[in-house]
Amino acid sequence: MNCQNCHLKAGTQSWAGSFGSVASLFPRMSDRRGSAETVNQRITDCFERSMNGIAPDSNSREMVAMKAYILWLGKDVEKGKKPKGTGLEILPFLERAADPQKGKLLYVSKCQSCHGTNGDGQPDSGAEYRYPPLWGQHSYNTAAGIFRLSKFAGFIKDNMPFGSNYANELLTTEQAWDIAAFVNSQPRPQKNFKQDWPIIQSKPVDLPYGPFSDSFPVLQHKYGPFQPIAQYKKSHPL
Repeated sequence: MNCQNCHLKAGTQSWAGSFGSVASLFPRMSDRRGSAETVNQRITDCFERSMNGIAPDSNSREMVAMKAYILWLGKDVEKGKKPKGTGLEILPFLERAADPQKGKLLYVSKCQSCHGTNGDGQPDSGAEYRYPPLWGQHSYNTAAGIFRLSKFAGFIKDNMPFGSNYANELLTTEQAWDIAAFVNSQPRPQKNFKQDWPIIQSKPVDLPYGPFSDSFPVLQHKYGPFQPIAQYKKSHPL
């Protein structure tokens, strides 16, 4: 996998992992890290989590080049501002749990032609993927941000099937949640960063692994409904 599998059009497409606000917002506080996070650390996370690989050294030509490019994209954004369309859209929670079985039917009709029957994607002529694998040993691992349904559902709704975008959406919000539930139910590399979420109460409601600061079951943290968990967290602030 490579960066553009998630950050479409080299990180310039709105609501497709756009890098537009990186220069204006970094370094920033990260609840997952429990401290301030630099651009280099964020890039490293993408390599180790979203691509399930090994990050280049922070002083390497590759890392310096990636950081320079990302900061250049947002060089004209006022410090502290986040332009609309940067990052990923977080969709409204469903009133029900996301349904992997409904998602499977949608995957077959909407996604399978590009990402494959077994979710293994389509390799390009070189060592990269034209369409990335969505599960299996070459896909993102369980520590990736997109393993959270809220992040993945937003990406799906605004960008899939390939060729659509936020201004020309072909899926409903419910369909996006269900597809995300199906894909994230499939086997993938397991990775656990023990240092993540040092303050347990700060964990998002849709992280499907403990420990939790509430008594909601693991399956509800994975598929929802998420609103009751969110309401509980709101009534039990840090």
